[in-house]
Parts: sequence; C-alpha cells; structure tokens
Amino acid sequence: MFRKSLDDLLNWKNSKTRKPLIIRGARQVGKTWLMKEFGKTHYEKAAYINFDNNERMESLFNGNLDIERIITALQIETGVKIGTQNTLIIFDEVQEVPRALTSLKYFCENASEYHIIAAGSLLGVALHPGTSFPVGKVEFLDLYPLNFLEFLSAMGNDELVELLKSKDFSLITTFKGKYIDLLKQYYYIGGMPAVVASFIEDADYEKVRQLQKEILMAYEQDFSKHAPNEAVPRIRMLWSSTPAQLAKENRKFIYGLIRQGARVKEYELAMTWLIDCGLIYRISRVT
Repeated sequence: MFRKSLDDLLNWKNSKTRKPLIIRGARQVGKTWLMKEFGKTHYEKAAYINFDNNERMESLFNGNLDIERIITALQIETGVKIGTQNTLIIFDEVQEVPRALTSLKYFCENASEYHIIAAGSLLGVALHPGTSFPVGKVEFLDLYPLNFLEFLSAMGNDELVELLKSKDFSLITTFKGKYIDLLKQYYYIGGMPAVVASFIEDADYEKVRQLQKEILMAYEQDFSKHAPNEAVPRIRMLWSSTPAQLAKENRKFIYGLIRQGARVKEYELAMTWLIDCGLIYRISRVT
C-alpha cells in the first residue's frame, strides 16, 4: 500500500541534520506498518521494539539511559545486530514507557549516527505528568488516514493518480465518471488502512462498516483509559455530537448540539483532549 509518508521518511534518512523521529497520529492510521515497511525497503535490518506490556523494556529504560547499554539490550531483545548506518531502530507504542521517549534526547546528543524512529498513540495525552519530553532533540511526522490519491493507488488505479498529477484537465474530464465513482467509494470506506485493505480483499461493504465501528469503539475505550475521570462524560458527549456538527449546512461548531444550554467553557478541556488525540481538528475561520 503506497503512503506518501514513505517519501518523507526517505528524506529524513538522507538528511545530514537527522534527529530521532517521532511519528504522531491517531490509532489505526498505519504508524506501525509505515515504520516496518520503511525498515524493510530502505535498510538491511530493522530492530523493532513494541513497548506495550513489555516489562523487560520498561525495566531497561527505567535504569541508566546510557546509549551503549541501551543498544546492547535492544540487540538481545530483538536478536538484531544494530549498526549505525544499516539498521533502523523502531520504538512502537512508546507512550507506554515514557523513559524510552526521554532516551531520544540522548540518542540525539550522544549517538546521532543511529537511525531511530518512535511512534505512539495519544502522545499528547497519555504521558504521565513530569515526563521529560525531548524538546528540540527530535523531529516529527504527522500521519493521517489515506488521502484520495493514496486510496486510488491502493485500489489499483495508479494510472488515474498519474493523470491527476499531470493536470491534463481535458483528459481528466474524459474519465470524470471513474473519478466520481471512486470518490463515492472513498467517502464510504474512508482512509483507515485496515478498512481499505479489507475492502480490497473482500469488496464487502458490511465488513467495512463493522471495522469502522470497531475502530470507533477503540477510540471511545481510550477516553476512559487516558482522559481525566471528570472530563470523560463531556468528551463522550462532544465526540458523539461530531457527526451532527459535520452534517449541518453551517459548519460552525454549535455547542448547543451537544446539549441544550451547553457553553464553550464547559467543554474546553474535552475539545482540547480530542484535538491532542488527533481525533478532531480545530479550523479557525478566516475572514
């Protein structure tokens, strides 16, 4: 599956000022696949570490953050001999071990020759208070669901992608019907990689809808797991109102759709939390 972000990662790899990279994005947008695919296609080896429920790695990073010590342990954990130029080090679900995130500062300062990428969901909200974030010592890449061009490519329509890029508008108009049909499919299926992959395999719209519901349920489970207890009800109410907000002809966010008499101040924390999770985006009106 083609992702434009692979080109961004290649530019990062070749940069003379490369720093450890953090890939940000909501759950299920393809962060893990992207890192593994990049390691497979552009490096001889990849050392992949998933920090979710990984007690050994939690113990490692809660100790001394000496880079040589960390590299030795990562080699034992992954069975991969880590080189400075031919190996991609991948930290996945890094929010589960905040000290692993802190270690990126020391990779930048003391061992910048290593190629290291980290990713995590809910990085803006899941880290414990007091976590030392490596400000200025890392780069960021924001990953989103597949856009329409990536969707076309995934569906086996690379020629239509190239035609759009050529800006040959008379020829594009000739195939207007094809583009419209595929755009309608995109509106229904969306850009979540797992959902797109399922449709490519089965062409089953019911399965598509079921997978979409499961992703939404996983998001809602995160509300209870990571949000402040007192904010969870308002987060759920705001989140539930989002489809109705988008369905209005006037796209201005109306707090009264959440509940009658709702005020901005009441839902400010809930709004910020959902934005930090990458689940909604604030678009300011420009006049």
